[in-house]
Amino acid sequence: MPAFTAQQVPQHPGQPQPTAHQPQPTGHQPHYPFDSSRPPKKKRSRFEKNFTVLLTVLLGLASIVTAWASFQASLYDGEMAEANTRAGVLAAEAESLYLEANAQLITDASLLNRIAELSVQMDYGDYDTSVIASATLDLLMYQSATEAFAAAIIWSDEQNSASPGTYTHPQTSPDYLAALYTPYTEKKAQAEAAAAEAAEYNDWGDQLTLATVMLAICLFLYGIAAVLRALPTRIVLTGIATVVMLVASGLSLAVVATAS
Repeated sequence: MPAFTAQQVPQHPGQPQPTAHQPQPTGHQPHYPFDSSRPPKKKRSRFEKNFTVLLTVLLGLASIVTAWASFQASLYDGEMAEANTRAGVLAAEAESLYLEANAQLITDASLLNRIAELSVQMDYGDYDTSVIASATLDLLMYQSATEAFAAAIIWSDEQNSASPGTYTHPQTSPDYLAALYTPYTEKKAQAEAAAAEAAEYNDWGDQLTLATVMLAICLFLYGIAAVLRALPTRIVLTGIATVVMLVASGLSLAVVATAS
């Protein structure tokens, strides 16, 4: 077979002919270790490395404080629900005691009218009528009159004897009214105290929820600072996030200390 030189190698149709200034294709392309058109990557300074470590630590602290504040808020929400339930039960009991006191007041008023009738029969009736009225009165006082009501009748008689021109009703006695309505007022005070306690827990839970929202903003800012390349921007975002985290942490600690 005839030997061909580099200048005599037959070319395929349509393939450009090499010139004297154009190197011949050899089938092996040169390998460049890097793209000379791109500038080499700048090495991070020691300060930037330390700042990245600090940012990571702050991000971890913010995550811990966020979880703790959220947990405390859930605890206070539970305490608020329990106090509200207790307040509702106490309010229902207080209402029942109030109705019971009113019923006793009406019963004593009817009994007082019956006592007045029997007293008239004793004073102005014949002998037999007077004896029967006296026995009936003693039985009514024994069976139906409470201790507080009997004391109120005695108090009323004393007041009427001291001031004959002014009638004093037995059921206006302060001791009698206190005996009737003191259980109601005490139970109502307990219900109001439980409702106030629930309101306090609700307020503390709201403050901790606010602190949790602020800490969530910190996490967002720390996350943005972690992915940015511009160091000044990272420093500014980290500073803002740290200030917000300190405020939120202080608020959470103050609420827990107050509640404790």
